[in-house]
Amino acid sequence: MPTPSDADFLSATADRLAALPTVRAVALGGSRAQGTHTADSDWDLALYYRGAFDPGDLRALGWEGEVSEVGGWGGGVFNGGAWLTIDGRRVDVHYRDLDVVEHELAEAEEGRFRVEPLLFHLAGIPTYLIVAELAVNQVLRGSLPRPARYPDALRRSAPPRWSGTARATLGYARAHHAPHGRLTEVAGALAVAAAQSAHAVLAARGEWVTNEKRLLERAGLRGMDAITSALRPEPQALVRAVEQAGELLGTRT
Repeated sequence: MPTPSDADFLSATADRLAALPTVRAVALGGSRAQGTHTADSDWDLALYYRGAFDPGDLRALGWEGEVSEVGGWGGGVFNGGAWLTIDGRRVDVHYRDLDVVEHELAEAEEGRFRVEPLLFHLAGIPTYLIVAELAVNQVLRGSLPRPARYPDALRRSAPPRWSGTARATLGYARAHHAPHGRLTEVAGALAVAAAQSAHAVLAARGEWVTNEKRLLERAGLRGMDAITSALRPEPQALVRAVEQAGELLGTRT
């Protein structure tokens, strides 16, 4: 059987996801929604459900891969999903509870958010990330609320919170790791602080963030590479590196 075209694959997959019980909408996200993908990029699909969602219904579609339980990715706003292979393509499916999405949309409009831990994200994720998805993803089936713009209240509240956290991260590294020559701990703190600062920069601009993959580039903080690549396990050198990071990140936030 010939491999379907991307358009046919996407349409058929969206139809099957949209037909699952309690699913109200399906959206395309990631690089393919934003037009920055390459030929081998994954396909990111979000299924929005109302009420209880049973991952067993997704497993029953028979696609190869791993399907998590609801809450299987640590709970919070990213409450699970699946890594699948469909028609020879790598597909990530994300569960999105519409009640949670609508709550976080209302919170973002008031400038309120939390930061939750999530695998592969150095700084964790702000709960407004699922609001960012509403703004930038392509709705394939059903309908979803759309933020009209980046909330003014969020532009005021998010930058100082992110930059304050970055300063605290660097301050701890400066006081407790650098003086003892702990290179790995300092390197980790620099990376986390850079991601936190980048969130501050983009929030101040009113630019949505859906992941960390190009976060430093977008925020103009790729200069952190020069600092981390020069790290040496010597206390004075590490102290200076933390100070340099603070100077660089402070000028951008």
